[in-house]
Amino acid sequence: MLRRLATSALLTLLLAAPGVRADGVNVGEASRLRSLVPAEQLEDSARQQYAQMLRSANAQRALAPEGHPELLRLRRISGRIIPFAPRFNPRASQWQWEVNLIGSKQANAFCMPGGKIAFYTGLTNGLKLSDDEIAIVMGHEIAHALREHARERIAKTQLTQLGVGLLGQFVGQGKYADAFNIGGNLLTLKFSREDESEADVVGLDLAARAGYDPRAGVSLWQKMAKAGDSGGFAWLSTHPAGKDRIREIERRLPEVMPLYEQAKNTTTRKG
Repeated sequence: MLRRLATSALLTLLLAAPGVRADGVNVGEASRLRSLVPAEQLEDSARQQYAQMLRSANAQRALAPEGHPELLRLRRISGRIIPFAPRFNPRASQWQWEVNLIGSKQANAFCMPGGKIAFYTGLTNGLKLSDDEIAIVMGHEIAHALREHARERIAKTQLTQLGVGLLGQFVGQGKYADAFNIGGNLLTLKFSREDESEADVVGLDLAARAGYDPRAGVSLWQKMAKAGDSGGFAWLSTHPAGKDRIREIERRLPEVMPLYEQAKNTTTRKG
């Protein structure tokens, strides 16, 4: 009994120690700057832009119809990842998630604020992605939405425009939030390298918990690197692939592989 109590106490101390994780990755708190941009307004803007994009794609007969095999594949993968999203952002449990496929030579994918996901056939078919690799891409894009990188990026941009004087006067109280250009063009928003690295890490965690092999992150970026040499892959313009990125993914694998192994033991893989 005493030995069990001592072991339990030691485990508690270890888990409480800085840098020690109970399971999965630890990326800390999201940037507080995001609070300057109202989440509800940004998500509403994203919903409108997403709906307009779907209408445009449908008018061009580029929107995959219900029942399309590749669309069903994407929704099956997202259906396994999304339940773990609230772990990184409780608001995700309230989002009206959508997943759609657009026929285009453009190799791209994104998840807008509020859980609006789109993949382009130029990415899934152009690179012949496996389910595991699609899960890595999807996890990465969902991570941007969960960590609210768009809110942070818009806030930083607007603060730069407002100037140091207004920053000092208003940031602490958030009084200038209404003056922000909440909408912007969320479809072309570019994230920083720090945001991309964070999305990589969170995406690996989400994919692993859903039962997708996080080691596919390495093969994915190897494919991306080769695709970049031949040009024409839009996803690479904002997602630079390189040896450093692959090394960082490999460094993080010990944190997420146990999640994957556990998921394999508790769920039945399909497809």
